[in-house]
Amino acid sequence: MAPASKKHRKKKPSFRKLLKTSNVKLENKLKNRQFKQQSTAKKQRKEQRKLRQAISDVSHQTLRPLERYKKKPEEEEDEEEFLETLPTDMMDEDDLEQIRAMAQKASFITRDLSSCAPVHSKKRKSDQPVEKYEKMPRKMKQEEEKELIHLLPIKDKSGLIPQTMEKPVVQKADEENEEEDVKYQDESGEAVEECKNFLTLTPEEHLELRSQKLMERKLQIAALGSAILADPNSNIKKLKELRTLLMETDPSVAVTVRKLVMVSLVEIFKDIVPSYRIRPLTEAERAVKVKKETQQLREFEEGLVSQYKFYLENLEQTVRDWKQKKHKGSQAVSLACYKGLAEVAIRCLCELLVALPHFNFHNNVVVVVVSLMNEPLKTVSEMCCEAVRKLLKQDKLGQASLATVRVISGLVKSRNYNIKPAVLKTLLCLRIKEVEVKKDTEQLTPKQQFMNFKDKKKNLSRMQRKWKKAEETLQKELLEAEASESKDKKLKLHTETLNIVFLIYFRILKKAQKSTLLPSVLEGLAKFAHLINLEFFDDLLTVLHSLIMSGDLTHRESLHCVLTAFHILSGQGDVLNIDPLKFYTHLYKTLLTLHAGASNEDTAIMLQCLDIMLTKRRKQITLHRALAFVKRLSTLALHVMPDSCIGILAAIRTLVHTFPKCDILLDNDMQGSGVYLPELDEPEYCNPQNTCQWELHTLKRHYNPMVRKYTAHLLAGAPSEGSGALAVELSRRAPGQLFEDYRQKDMTFNPPVAGPPCRKKEHFTIGSAFLDSNLKEQADAALQVEKTQDSLDFYTHFTHK
Repeated sequence: MAPASKKHRKKKPSFRKLLKTSNVKLENKLKNRQFKQQSTAKKQRKEQRKLRQAISDVSHQTLRPLERYKKKPEEEEDEEEFLETLPTDMMDEDDLEQIRAMAQKASFITRDLSSCAPVHSKKRKSDQPVEKYEKMPRKMKQEEEKELIHLLPIKDKSGLIPQTMEKPVVQKADEENEEEDVKYQDESGEAVEECKNFLTLTPEEHLELRSQKLMERKLQIAALGSAILADPNSNIKKLKELRTLLMETDPSVAVTVRKLVMVSLVEIFKDIVPSYRIRPLTEAERAVKVKKETQQLREFEEGLVSQYKFYLENLEQTVRDWKQKKHKGSQAVSLACYKGLAEVAIRCLCELLVALPHFNFHNNVVVVVVSLMNEPLKTVSEMCCEAVRKLLKQDKLGQASLATVRVISGLVKSRNYNIKPAVLKTLLCLRIKEVEVKKDTEQLTPKQQFMNFKDKKKNLSRMQRKWKKAEETLQKELLEAEASESKDKKLKLHTETLNIVFLIYFRILKKAQKSTLLPSVLEGLAKFAHLINLEFFDDLLTVLHSLIMSGDLTHRESLHCVLTAFHILSGQGDVLNIDPLKFYTHLYKTLLTLHAGASNEDTAIMLQCLDIMLTKRRKQITLHRALAFVKRLSTLALHVMPDSCIGILAAIRTLVHTFPKCDILLDNDMQGSGVYLPELDEPEYCNPQNTCQWELHTLKRHYNPMVRKYTAHLLAGAPSEGSGALAVELSRRAPGQLFEDYRQKDMTFNPPVAGPPCRKKEHFTIGSAFLDSNLKEQADAALQVEKTQDSLDFYTHFTHK
């Protein structure tokens, strides 16, 4: 029997079985338990109601008097006479005691004598409680009804005796209220005591108490963080504990603790987040039974996504409260401290934007960060712009870039083009080099098409079909190895991204030509102009020329317009028959606007224009135009800083190598008729062949050694070999690269300039040795004037004469 009893014994569920139970089972168990409790309570209330009703019926029942029958007067007289004649000792003592005992019973008085039912007849179960209450002595004074608690009954010879106990409802509530009052008084007393103690502390004790609390919070944050990183799958619930510290309520350490928790959670998420996006499970997937490891992985992913979502919402709420100047939640953090909290929250969002572009809610992070790029606060704006630049530079697939560009486009349109230029400058970091070309060019190189089964059976033999099948299998494997599908997807994403970028630029060119965004737009068009469709070339060149001729642009903006136009013409625009002479004229006229007082950044754009307009288009350039640009660049080299001068001399060297006949500027002989007109802005008609580069002789005595070296090289005819040739390191550098290498930052010499040689003096002149002999005699005579003379009277001397 022992094993049977063991077999049927109910075992306590183990912890692993409890882990296996799903949330739905636990909810159903909880609902069943609550339903059972409600049903038992309902039954108890019903029984108590019946008992109270029975007691009230018995207590309020009116006693019926004994029935009396009216008799005739003759019968009454006969009965009285009969009773008088009876002897008094006729009743025995036993009968008298029995009657007295019956008289003490309640049923003897209250029973309806008219009923013919026997007194000791068997009654129904429903009448038993009433009979028991009938046997109880009555109390004329009604007491308040009290709720009873049914206990286990007691079995006796007579049967089951129910046991009840009064439920002290009111007394218990009173006790609870008293306990709550006592607790509240204790807590309020403790709070008052703490406040008194806090007020009585000295500043040194305040600092010590704060440092102690801060150390406790730091240890708590470190313990939770190390536990999560040690085993993320099993300790994912501790993320919630760590996240709850973001609502720290202690005013002395609230700001510091919240900042520490924000930064700690960023590093934790960067470490434990997987390298894929987590999608929610469907109902069908939830219903399928899976392995224990799979279930644990699902629980970890669900917990990670939910905690990451709550954390992002908390960061966004912190930033929103700071921007709206709202003080929500507890009074632990003042409005003055919200700026520091918001900056830390924005830094965390920027790090998550760059570190987790593949994970969930990345688009939400992009929306928040891009909206903060136009923030008036400079530190916040620069931080967000830098994060977006990093994201665009490291994005290889193009999904994050597409999402970012879409949000920037919406921001520009919603703010009515009233945004910072730095927002549009971030688009220059896009890694777009190729886009999808039009369909007519795609049709020139059709894709590999495989034969159908019917075509194979009709046109090929059995052996040929086998070879064809093997060949097609090999070609498919080669296509998979080349990842052609991912390339096609990448090209589609880049094409869509670039379409949105050009939409932003064209809107600004059309509706906001006088805004501060125009330089950024022109710079962006100059970078991506080779990817624009041919349909827009003519209209775009017309717009650029009208902007240049309007006179509203600065020199830098006009240079950007020229650079954009030649980027368009150097790419797909080679097939267009457009004469860009007006752009050459404008650049020739703009060169003399560069000087030492202007920004050196304009020189870099000018060097790019020279490279793309003269060097790369050498076949379309006449000799007169090349000579005019060389002469004007030599004149410009006298008026700029040394770094710009080095870049300009390097550009002249490149033009001399590209157009070898430019060496006539080194001679004094006249080439044809006419006189050089330096003030004329037409490079074709200023007669540059009748002048020489006399500026090089002036630059030969420049204080900068690199300028002197390049000048001597140009005076020697810019040879590639020999004594006048440059070093290999200098000759292979482009003009723009030389300008950047020798750029003078913080007003320092680059390369450093040596000072004059120091010579030791054999003797030192002291005192009056510096003066001339005649001058010394006059000074001594003036010093020997009598001291009695108080002041000099020049007027008397003048009148005397």
